[in-house]
Amino acid sequence: MPKQAIEAPPLKAVGPYSLGVDVDGLVLVSGQIPLDPVTGKLVSGDIKAQTEQVFANLRTVLAAAGRDLSDVVKATVFLADMGDFAAMNEVYAKHMSPPYPARSTIGVAALPLGARVEIEVIAVAKSDDWPTRLT
Repeated sequence: MPKQAIEAPPLKAVGPYSLGVDVDGLVLVSGQIPLDPVTGKLVSGDIKAQTEQVFANLRTVLAAAGRDLSDVVKATVFLADMGDFAAMNEVYAKHMSPPYPARSTIGVAALPLGARVEIEVIAVAKSDDWPTRLT
């Protein structure tokens, strides 16, 4: 299956990876941390502010792939402090709607650039024939 890298200016990958990859309608979005795409620096503030920026970045990448948050079927959340879970979850619930995607939340020792949260997602095509195209 051919894969296509997703470009989503003004966001830029900060390493040897793509912001996202589209494989025959399946969109895998790399983990997004709370980087301000204009300054290239982490947003200041608490876990809620950082999670809001992560969702803004996720929306940008998904839009570049012709998707939105309603197309997300799987999310993985990485937290540098599991004590931030409830506050992160509050913001997450504002951006995701039922039926909610499957989700894992993982506590990690550290995240890039000192971020407190990172989220990666998988989204599917809007068309009804998506599953049949994989065969």
